[in-house]
Amino acid sequence: MGLLTIGAFARASRLSAKALRRYDELGLLRPARVDPHSGYRYYAPTQLERARLVAWLRRIGLPLDRIGEVCDLYDDRETAAAAREVRAHWARVEADTAARRDLVASLLDHLSDPPTDKDTTMTSTATPVAFRYAALSDRGLVRETNQDTAYAGDRLLAVADGYGASGADAGAAAIDALRPLETLAPGRAGDLLNALEDAVVRANDALRGHDGSGTTLTALLRSGSRLALVHVGDTRAYLLRGGRLLRVTHDHTAVQAMVDDGRLTPEEAASHPQRALLLRALDGAEPSGRAPDVRLEEARPGDRYLLCSDGLSAVVPESEVQRVLSTARDPAEAVRTLVALAHRAGAPDNIACAVAEALPPTMP
Repeated sequence: MGLLTIGAFARASRLSAKALRRYDELGLLRPARVDPHSGYRYYAPTQLERARLVAWLRRIGLPLDRIGEVCDLYDDRETAAAAREVRAHWARVEADTAARRDLVASLLDHLSDPPTDKDTTMTSTATPVAFRYAALSDRGLVRETNQDTAYAGDRLLAVADGYGASGADAGAAAIDALRPLETLAPGRAGDLLNALEDAVVRANDALRGHDGSGTTLTALLRSGSRLALVHVGDTRAYLLRGGRLLRVTHDHTAVQAMVDDGRLTPEEAASHPQRALLLRALDGAEPSGRAPDVRLEEARPGDRYLLCSDGLSAVVPESEVQRVLSTARDPAEAVRTLVALAHRAGAPDNIACAVAEALPPTMP
């Protein structure tokens, strides 16, 4: 079968001629031949499969720079690798959708029942909780100084992992900017998120002029049973609920991005030489697309939350973390045991962890 005109190819592929010209410009679907005089495009029938694949990938929102790679893998019959790329993209979409769903629910509550002078409490039908908590930071066995900071209070849980010459000061400054939130008056979910985001802006501003130093930060702020989470970098938040350990945060690292894109397996990422390379952090610079993640969580009695630096998560398997959080008598025992496990694994980095347990408010 000979070449098809762009019109015939458009009809066969169920794409418009305009879309085909666009895909040509983007390098996603080059014509088999272009008339040197008229510039008219001609396509081979064997290109129909790629054309339909490009259209499908566009419909699911795959970034343009990734569509070409998926199509090339498919053309080379590396179908398993192509499928991994699509699954990784959809996992990111679902994670982003879940975070946005929480924010939309909060916004709808606020719009449908606006606050009054007499109504300043959080809108929530869940059982209110209180926190039992503990925090511990440790230098480890290799580092000469400790640049990790951990904080636990009745309403605020936070860890920071500083880096650079003033890393310890950067981490401490970030958490100091959040401490006033402990006395924040109860408010609605949107107010809680706004207060936390404003505090992070202040923390970032406090790091101006630190000459390349900065910090990661993961924090939870409680009001009633609602928890507002802020996260930037590779410190992490975990939730133990019903015996299951769930990782709440997503690392902002170059290696995690490669895992998301299907270029590395989680096992390969653990030993990758760039595993500590951050894509987002608080460093005094303008956010410009590097803003922290924020989301809302609903705490339940019996939940245990762990916030930790990579000095713990990089050397202690999640199965061990789950065991400790499930069996420790209280948060104080949990943080001591987790730091001890990091030491047993060599503790090559500083360690910070904070644990909070959600309790019914009548319990001590």
